[in-house]
Formats: sequence, C-alpha cells, structure tokens
Amino acid sequence: TYTILISMLDWIKNINKDYPDFWKDYLTKFETKPNRFVVLSTETSGLNPNKDVILSLGAFSVIDDGIVIKDNFEAVLLQYKFLQDNGLSNEFIIESKMLKMPEPDAIEAFVNFIGNSILVGHHINFDIEMLNSALERLDCGRLKNEALDIDMMYRKLMDINDKQFSLDDLSEIYKIPKSDRNSSSEDAYKIALLFLKLKSRLG
Repeated sequence: TYTILISMLDWIKNINKDYPDFWKDYLTKFETKPNRFVVLSTETSGLNPNKDVILSLGAFSVIDDGIVIKDNFEAVLLQYKFLQDNGLSNEFIIESKMLKMPEPDAIEAFVNFIGNSILVGHHINFDIEMLNSALERLDCGRLKNEALDIDMMYRKLMDINDKQFSLDDLSEIYKIPKSDRNSSSEDAYKIALLFLKLKSRLG
C-alpha cells in the first residue's frame, strides 16, 4: 500500500509539474491532427545522448507533396562550455554563418517550429533522443511527435531487413546531387527530397 501511495504521489507531482510556458503550449497542440511533416537533421558532438550535445539544427516543412523552403529552421547552438570542458575546438561555431543561439533559446524556438508535426529524419530516433536530452535540461518532458525514418522507409520498400543505409547511400540510389556544403540544413533538404520520393512509392 505504501508503494502504491508513493507511485500515486509521483504521478500527481508529474501532472502538476510546472513546465516552462513554451512546453505547456507545445502540449496543447496535440489536441488536433498534424497537417505537415518537419524534416530535420542535427549535427552533434558525438553519439551519446547522455553525454553529447547538439551543435546545429536544420529543418524544412513538407506539406502535401512539396518542400516549403520558406518554412524552415536553421541554427547553431552555442555550446562553448561543453566544447571547452571536453577539449574540443570552437571553430565550427565561430566560422558558421548560421544563426547562433544559446541551447535553451534554440530548443524552445525549435519546439515552437515543429508543433505537432510528424518528424522525418535519417535514423531519426537518435535526433529525437538528442533533443529529449536537451529538453530534460530545460525541465521539460519528451517529444510527443510521431516520427518516420527514411532508412526504414527504404528498407520496407525494398523488403530489406539485414542492412542499414547511410544518407550518402540513399542519395546515390535516388541520384540526389552531392553538395559542397556539409551542414544540418543541407542534410535536412536531402532527407526531404528522399522522403518525398519514398512517400510517393510507398503511398
């Protein structure tokens, strides 16, 4: 009985948790069905969501069967302290021409941008976990959006279960031109093109 009581108290505490206003607003958006996809890509300091951080975010909106170029998100996250503490170079942050924002501001802006959209990415679960870790640092919950992975879409289309495909692999298969620039926004645009091709084939 004591254990059940503690669990109930924890549940009530969670329900009444004083989340930041932007997060409360985000949660209300799921009362309606999504009418857009948001294709995203992240650049990170490493592959461990518990230890690493997001360095940049790029995203494009996809509505019906088109990429809405004007409806985009692009930012470099200022992670000076993390990079300094881990002996990494700040060169990426200094040289980038993208909008630079502190992590809390960038994450809040990105959550406002995505709303209740269906998220699309390449190995999207990793991107979502990185975003969830950043949200945890802001005392928020986890993202509620549905998500689609273009690698899984391609493997479903081709009935392949024993192999994963990199973004370069898929770009080559579908003849998506390579870009000289290598950024989260460029990757997000490539993913959006691949998503539309796969979406049309999968119906």
